[in-house]
Amino acid sequence: MTDTSVPRADAGLSRRSVLAGAAAAMFVPATVAALGSTAAAAPPAAAPPAGAATRAAAAATAAGTVHRVTMYVEDLGGGQTGYGLEPGKATIPGPVLEMYEGDTMEITLVNTTDRDVSIHPHGVLYDVNSDGSPFNNSYNRPGETRTYVWRTTGERAMGRWTRPGTAGYWHYHDHAMGTPHGTAGVAAGLYGALIVRRRGDILPDRQFTVVFNGMLVNNKIAPHTPMFEANHGETVEFICIGHGDMFHTFHLHAHRWANNRTGYLEGPRDPSQIIDNRDLNGGDSFGFQVVAGEDVGPGAWMYHCHVQFHSDAGMSGIFLVRNADGSMPPGAQESIDWFHNHEGGGHH
Repeated sequence: MTDTSVPRADAGLSRRSVLAGAAAAMFVPATVAALGSTAAAAPPAAAPPAGAATRAAAAATAAGTVHRVTMYVEDLGGGQTGYGLEPGKATIPGPVLEMYEGDTMEITLVNTTDRDVSIHPHGVLYDVNSDGSPFNNSYNRPGETRTYVWRTTGERAMGRWTRPGTAGYWHYHDHAMGTPHGTAGVAAGLYGALIVRRRGDILPDRQFTVVFNGMLVNNKIAPHTPMFEANHGETVEFICIGHGDMFHTFHLHAHRWANNRTGYLEGPRDPSQIIDNRDLNGGDSFGFQVVAGEDVGPGAWMYHCHVQFHSDAGMSGIFLVRNADGSMPPGAQESIDWFHNHEGGGHH
């Protein structure tokens, strides 16, 4: 299976697009993900990566940055529809959209289809005109262009209580195609990841979006599901999203994370549960970071839904951890070949 990862903005634009336009004409941090996977240059443990001026600038802007983005809704054929940052570049999932707490994002959505569509976010702040639903008459009719505004905020003290901010691993999706709830749009692939970071959060080397949508992974079934790739020792970020009508769980072989906002423990007394499997149901989302192959080494590792008949039916894929130099570890190609010949083929 082909490696779908692409360089981050500081390593060359390639298929990754950088969001342009901001308050004070700042060049701002960007979205990611073609087919759910992006690669990056390694960052220090608790600072923006060296050379990534866009992210560093946004992190240092206490007043927040305004990100102005144009997105296109396009038919991809075969009943599939996607979001993209350029005409002819729509993907499933759509691009990862990122902000820091305090930032605002203005999304100009261009509907190139002959159906109603929208973009509805989870976790951030918006008014009724940016709700992205027919309920509030805030959607794109066929051929229409519309701007949606999403805002974020940090934590706020209220006496002995603290109101939470908007930092988290969220998502966006259509809320208009087929029904007033966007059921046909979500089924067709109109969804993507939305991250709101807290200043000081660790930034990953590589970033992958995994969407369990009905009985599909990123609208594919094994052995055609995405193969995510990283080198041994790199920091990897997974954004996991659930859609559809079924109960799912997400399991990643050989890697563990803390069941909290980031996947990291905040110290030796942090009581967060350590997990390698978590429920991932319709409308749910979570994210975490792991070190690829930490304590277990490189190899071809599986990710899948742990509802048994779901994984048997093709809800599985490969997380390939290459050697630190990028070469293929012993036995990995054999595992990949086995996956192609067995997963989804009923030959276990």
